[in-house]
Amino acid sequence: MTVLDARPIADAGDVPLRVVVRRNPADRVYRGVARGGGVATLTLMGFIGGFLLLRSFHVLNARGFAFLTEKRWLAAQNGPFGIAAVLPLTFEIAIVAIVIAVPVATVAALFLTEYAPRRVRRLLTSLVDLLAAVPSLIYGLWGLFYLQPHLVHVSKWLSDHLGFIPFFHVQNGTALSAFTSSTFIAGVVVSLMVVPVCTTVMREVFAQAPQGEKEGALALGATKWGVVRTVVLPFGRGGMIGGTMLGLGRALGETIAVTFIISPFFQPRASILANGTHSISALIALNFSESVSNPTARDGLIAAGLALFVVTLGVNAIASTIVARSRSGASTEI
Repeated sequence: MTVLDARPIADAGDVPLRVVVRRNPADRVYRGVARGGGVATLTLMGFIGGFLLLRSFHVLNARGFAFLTEKRWLAAQNGPFGIAAVLPLTFEIAIVAIVIAVPVATVAALFLTEYAPRRVRRLLTSLVDLLAAVPSLIYGLWGLFYLQPHLVHVSKWLSDHLGFIPFFHVQNGTALSAFTSSTFIAGVVVSLMVVPVCTTVMREVFAQAPQGEKEGALALGATKWGVVRTVVLPFGRGGMIGGTMLGLGRALGETIAVTFIISPFFQPRASILANGTHSISALIALNFSESVSNPTARDGLIAAGLALFVVTLGVNAIASTIVARSRSGASTEI
């Protein structure tokens, strides 16, 4: 237990009381472990960033800004290479995954916290957590051999009816083979992996909505959906944003599932339904084995990993800022 000892200073006049905090051994141990965990995490992140920067420094120094503008990757052939093509495609796959996953995760979290019967809530929660533990290899195999044959028909329907939108336009889109291994299919597979992560975060936040405000809204005649709309969702706004950004970070770095689905394509384009796409993580996975004996190609892949590392850190930093500003009570802080 922490004891606050407030003692007036003798003969000091009108001065504030001196507050002495006396922490017991358990509090001191807990604070030490928490502080040590935080320091260890930051240290590990620093070591990872330093390693990536050190190993890729001479490549970045030699390539300069061309590393961000070059659309080809011919490092193994000692040719030009850069991430100008794969970086936009990486974001496209992640955005498709988030657009699909966030609504599903929000509805699932609300059902688990507000609508599911108590007897089945624990079972459903365990199943959602179990989905997060399924290896990405399984998602990739399932997506390649089961989802893709079905999703190509969805892609063709979208192209036929919404082809006037650049995102859904596919040239020569008469054959189903024109829609395989696309950004859309890769994004759908990644969204299945992102849903459990987002659902878990949102569920924990929704479950902490103030019970008094919910009961008060019900007493005033609000429906169940009215309580969710006026109490639960505003309270959980920060958690929804945090879960979305956490899922976006997961989607940006997904490797195995995307590698199974995609057909490597080194040209950024607006259409998400056309055959061929790529990502930085898949680029590293597909080219690392043949680049081990080539120091320039190997370090170029490490530089691509550094770019993905920086992008992920930036996404998480933005998420932390948004969550801090949108959490309950943030507007009343001084």
